[in-house]
Amino acid sequence: MPAEPPTGPSKASDSREAGEPEGPRPDFLAALPRITRLSAAVNRGRLVERAAEEAGLGRDRSAVGVLVTLRTADKPLRIGEIADRMQVVGPHITRQVQILEKRGLVRRIPDVHDARARLIEPTDTGTEAANRYLAFVLGWFNDALVDWPRQDRDDLVRLLTRFADDVATRLALLDEEGG
Repeated sequence: MPAEPPTGPSKASDSREAGEPEGPRPDFLAALPRITRLSAAVNRGRLVERAAEEAGLGRDRSAVGVLVTLRTADKPLRIGEIADRMQVVGPHITRQVQILEKRGLVRRIPDVHDARARLIEPTDTGTEAANRYLAFVLGWFNDALVDWPRQDRDDLVRLLTRFADDVATRLALLDEEGG
């Protein structure tokens, strides 16, 4: 007789250890306020302002976000791609790109796959500014972890990368289900 496919708990439940209670894990629940505080500090705190000022980008966080998104993409992007990566709407990005264009930090180039479309790429000046911004932010985090053993720092990077990838995958599935 052939084995029947499993019909029980979901994949997420399969990975639970025996006897583990349903609902939020107490350790994760305890970490949540710290994660929220970290997110706020990185996205809205003085670190971002200081890094932007050090990079010569002023205090326009949205424009900085566009420039850093382009820099970390390592390829020119359409407005919609920038918006998706930043999780904002296209018209907001269009305004930010216009500001960055006027400052000589980005430029529009033809899309070789669609003559009607334009891609956005950082200029050399924009790339240098984004590099200064990232060097400041990453240097700050490096300083925060300077007393950590090398293995702990490596584990943190590995696990944060895995976490971010898994969350992004699940969010994409959520978007597909809702759209």
